[in-house]
Amino acid sequence: MTAAGLLVLRLVVAVVLLAHGSHQFFGMFGGPGVGPGGLTTTAARFSTLGLEPGYPLAVMAGTVQLAAGGLILIGLLTRWASIASALYLGIMIWKDQWRWGFFANWMIDPERGHGVEISVMLVGALMCLALAGAGDWSIDGWRARVAAARASGRARLRRN
Repeated sequence: MTAAGLLVLRLVVAVVLLAHGSHQFFGMFGGPGVGPGGLTTTAARFSTLGLEPGYPLAVMAGTVQLAAGGLILIGLLTRWASIASALYLGIMIWKDQWRWGFFANWMIDPERGHGVEISVMLVGALMCLALAGAGDWSIDGWRARVAAARASGRARLRRN
């Protein structure tokens, strides 16, 4: 059951990261309450938060979320991808969301940003993946099984 649980966790986290990365990088999924998205908009937002230079940081943020989402989806380098995404989210919590409190902006008040609620849940899920790994149903899990089988075979050869 652990393998199934980690698979579900990986898939959900990957979808969220891919959606956010696509919004920041390409402007996909824009609309009311979310904004237009895209690199120019993300760069302008980062600049207003004091994250300079805005455009290269927007490229880096979109790349981290897209790459980490893809890697977590297939279960390759999951621990590293999770840590990179958690660090990015930690910076966004610190620079933007902390001042708005805990809860998300459920009323979509244009004068108020989102709190840390959703980011904290996502960081928690990413830390679970960083600590537990991708699970058996992943490329990382397959690589671990192959490495264990090879080590077991070498140990049998040494005993003979």
